[in-house]
Amino acid sequence: MDDGGNPFLPDSIIYQIFLSLSHEDVLTAGLVCRQWQAVSRDEFLWKELFYRYYQVARDVPRHPAAVSWYEEFQRLYDTIPCVEVQTLREHTDQVLHLSFSHTGYLFASCSKDCTVKIWNNDLAISLLHSSNMRPYNWSYTQFSQFNQDDTLLLVSGVFLGPHNSSSGEIAVISLDNFALLSRVRNKPYDVFGCWLNETNLISGNLHRIGDITSCSVLWLNNAFQDVESENVNVVKRLFKIQNLNASTIRTVMVADCSRYDSPDLLLDAGSQPAAADTSPCQVFDLGSDNEEDEGWVLLPPETQPLRGPKEGLRRFLDDIMEGRARPVLSEQELESKVAEFLAQRRTKAPEASKESNDKKKYLIFTTGCLTYSPHQIGIKQILPHQMTTAGPVLGEERRSDEFFDSLDHVIDIHGHIIGMGLSPDHRYLYVNSRSWPSGSVVSDPMQPPPIAEEIDLHVFDLKTMKEVKRALRAHRAYTPNDECFFIFLDVSRDFVASGAEDRHGYVWDRHYNICLAKLRHEDVVNSVAFSPLEQELLLSASDDNTIKVWRSPRTVRIHQACRPRPRPLFFSWLGSQKS
Repeated sequence: MDDGGNPFLPDSIIYQIFLSLSHEDVLTAGLVCRQWQAVSRDEFLWKELFYRYYQVARDVPRHPAAVSWYEEFQRLYDTIPCVEVQTLREHTDQVLHLSFSHTGYLFASCSKDCTVKIWNNDLAISLLHSSNMRPYNWSYTQFSQFNQDDTLLLVSGVFLGPHNSSSGEIAVISLDNFALLSRVRNKPYDVFGCWLNETNLISGNLHRIGDITSCSVLWLNNAFQDVESENVNVVKRLFKIQNLNASTIRTVMVADCSRYDSPDLLLDAGSQPAAADTSPCQVFDLGSDNEEDEGWVLLPPETQPLRGPKEGLRRFLDDIMEGRARPVLSEQELESKVAEFLAQRRTKAPEASKESNDKKKYLIFTTGCLTYSPHQIGIKQILPHQMTTAGPVLGEERRSDEFFDSLDHVIDIHGHIIGMGLSPDHRYLYVNSRSWPSGSVVSDPMQPPPIAEEIDLHVFDLKTMKEVKRALRAHRAYTPNDECFFIFLDVSRDFVASGAEDRHGYVWDRHYNICLAKLRHEDVVNSVAFSPLEQELLLSASDDNTIKVWRSPRTVRIHQACRPRPRPLFFSWLGSQKS
């Protein structure tokens, strides 16, 4: 200040100087005097610092819930769960999966040591119970899920057997006394299984029809199977779906549209850096009247005459049967075409639903049509009468031309799907995939195209059935097609996290599409899970046999403070980063 109390430098000059500083230096300079403090809180200054530091595209607006650019910068800097606060070493082999209860008070872990462990989610996490599944002839546990009221735990595992065995089992454990209530066969094992409601769960079975054709059956099971009356069903068939070219249904989950409450995510910003060349994901609405989708619609013959490619296939098969032509296809190609032709007249069309879109429930799973590696997402609506085991065990009575069920929607990923997860409100589906080379053609279903090391994280809006975000990237995987395994991801209100084969977990912001943190392990990170109570708590599970607990810098400061003392808000979060 000069003798008259006026500043030597006007605010505009100080502002220009601050623009050339880092955000740490700006906050420190703001402690010098009141004038500098006022300039250091300027909204335009923090807007510039935000876009520069986080490298967000300039045409992406501020988060709708943000009050100021300063507070938005602070949110991304200070609330990401990136500080390791605890390492759990109770598992003796690779840890494969983590799941939280809906209250957030408990979580479960599955491992190659063939145990499922249930933990108390206190300030210092502690082991509550461990169930060994080896006495039931399991090889390892791979997946768990709490039911909606957190009274039961679904645990999925793999049977002991030959190396190529695909059989698994689902067990239901009571959380009152940890008793095993029921066991359900599950094939293939990577169907995993899931809850439909508080007392009914979905499992799978696989029936071979030919060398590369099969039929997947999805079953609804009662969690309590020791019913006293023989007139009470404990199982009911939900859907029966044809598989072509060695594909199978895997990774089932249920999306409840009644939970939709999040605003629309922003579409891609035009100025974002272009991703590597990948084919766009296609969405086929199998219930539409669009002629472009005609090749995918499977309708009863009395309502949809064969025409186009299907009519050509029919003539081709007739010529072969009557000796007018010799097949130029391989045995596998001929098997797939015959199976597809026969299914055209034996597939039930999608049922019209009277429910509004916000009350529907969808069954979501990975599938395919070209090869054994999962490269498509199938979506099938579950109707109200299908949500109970009451009624015929095989489901509603079917005519002879309704042997298979058709899908309502199919999303083609053009790559190997290695993970899926729903947003908390079930509106958005996040998909981990390793893409195929652009323009690749599958000529042999047993030899899918090579897959990229980069993992793409796609985002689909289940309300519109469209991809709404450019694929997120940062994480990597290295195993080839025949050794590729599932990497579980999780989604919170603001963030999405995923494991990877590069010994790290990753955290992205859902709104800005940017990677905010890398979480270090000593081996492959198989699973991550956000606490439903506080998204600033994240767990990660790894092949290094550990579960790591990550908290945000903000919560670490709160927990470490013996006697909290008031500190200036605008630099307290920075101070912890410098210490």
